[in-house]
Amino acid sequence: MSAENGTPDTPAGSPDPTGPRPEPLRFFGTTWVDHGTGYTARRVAVSAGSLVLAAASCFVLRIAYQGLQLADVGGFVELLMVVMFAVCSALAFRHTWSGFTSRPDPERQASLRGLLAIGFIGSLLAYFCRSLTEAPGEKLHRAEYEQARARHVKRTARRSGNPTRKHRRS
Repeated sequence: MSAENGTPDTPAGSPDPTGPRPEPLRFFGTTWVDHGTGYTARRVAVSAGSLVLAAASCFVLRIAYQGLQLADVGGFVELLMVVMFAVCSALAFRHTWSGFTSRPDPERQASLRGLLAIGFIGSLLAYFCRSLTEAPGEKLHRAEYEQARARHVKRTARRSGNPTRKHRRS
């Protein structure tokens, strides 16, 4: 409030500075709120970057697999490695994908850390797929932000009239 005339410092229609603030998303900041300031370019960059990283990771895994073939460790170990990376990638994809729509349990997240590290390709592919339609996690953050704004508006709404002069019916 301005001390001189008692008017608010912020113009009418602007967001309440004391209200909830949007939570920034990785690579997007708070541009997901109004889809401004390069939001589309960031989505394209995240999508392309995650796909390129997934392809490079597959190339590195192929080199590792060829190293196992050169070491002649046997068919069972080679099969075990392929199955391990496939299963871990599928689980990482599922876990990352579900993390875009609901908050993950911190204890479960900690217990799956190793599995998610092995299945990093699945997480990269989940980022790629989600960034084709929205910023990864945007839907969850938008719902939480809208709820927080609605709670804030409800809490700060001014009552009209004098509450002591309620018209009571007998």
